[in-house]
Amino acid sequence: MKYYILVGEASGDLHGANLMKALLKQDPEAEIRFWGGDLMQEVGGTLVKHYKERAFMGFVEVLMNLRKILGMISFCKKDIAQFNPDVLIFIDNSGFNLRIAKWAKQQGFRTNYYISPQVWASRAGRVKDIKRDIDEMFVILPFEKEFYKKYEYDVHFVGHPLIDGIAGRKQVSIDKFRKEHDLGYKEIIALLPGSRKQEITKMLSVMLSLVDDFPEYQFVVAGAPSQSYEFYQEIIGDANVKFINNKTYDLLSVSYAALVGSGTATLEAALFKVPQVVCYKGSNISYQIARRIITLSYISLVNLIMDREVVKELIQNDFTKENLKYELERILEAEHRQQLFLSYFDLEQKLGGKGASTKAAKLIVDGVKK
Repeated sequence: MKYYILVGEASGDLHGANLMKALLKQDPEAEIRFWGGDLMQEVGGTLVKHYKERAFMGFVEVLMNLRKILGMISFCKKDIAQFNPDVLIFIDNSGFNLRIAKWAKQQGFRTNYYISPQVWASRAGRVKDIKRDIDEMFVILPFEKEFYKKYEYDVHFVGHPLIDGIAGRKQVSIDKFRKEHDLGYKEIIALLPGSRKQEITKMLSVMLSLVDDFPEYQFVVAGAPSQSYEFYQEIIGDANVKFINNKTYDLLSVSYAALVGSGTATLEAALFKVPQVVCYKGSNISYQIARRIITLSYISLVNLIMDREVVKELIQNDFTKENLKYELERILEAEHRQQLFLSYFDLEQKLGGKGASTKAAKLIVDGVKK
């Protein structure tokens, strides 16, 4: 059968790649065309556009690139019509995907959504459009099924794909990794400022301001595959840190603590059992708009899933060197670390175990065959 998959960022590329592998096991003759990234391209199929071409963050950035985005939407519709897939599979990235889904449903295409838009965070009214435009929804967070039930929309909870991604990765030798990247003997504090230029620019310099205050630790910047070393170097300057590109999982597996931008990385750090401080800073206009439409008490997936503050969140004006230093000192303390480890264990139990991609792929293939 023919599958058309739409992904818009690095985390979606990871989940999309795992889903593609699972689809090919269910349907070895599958023909897959997709918008995604390097990981999906390694699996096979045909890459239409790379997510780097449309990685816009925040309301202001979207407005500044509106003409380009509208052009991509028009191109996407034409490409789908020409390919004529048996099913479209949307992965996260709601701003773009829901627009395509509305059109696709009107054209009679079967529509599946893997990894729900965060309608539980803001603009819950979008559920009405999702019910209208999406044939099957596969959610990865335990509270999402209950959320949708309130709107009389039955969705499938398949578990979180990160558990499979982390469990299935090749284990790294700590000594070999340290030697390969000249990390020495000090305990490592990983810096994960995100994958988009806007968030890296806003957050990495504040994270780096702590380096001289913790000389007994080795700070390491986790570079995102979507950004060049030269871009990071402009921010890092002569700071006494190491830089490792596109090896975030390996880095987390050897880290003692982490400073993490909000998003999927907060959950990744938790699943690697790394004590963390969650950081977020966007443009002031985007933040003020977000404050008025987002209804959540927390921004990190760890706290949202646990429905309480497990990890500290430093958001916008609270994200200062002084606050960050205080919170980093806390997660380096033995007693606080022990509490975090226990909470991380409970978190993993809530996520539903292994097999998310396989469960989703089977439901997708079975649904098309009906």
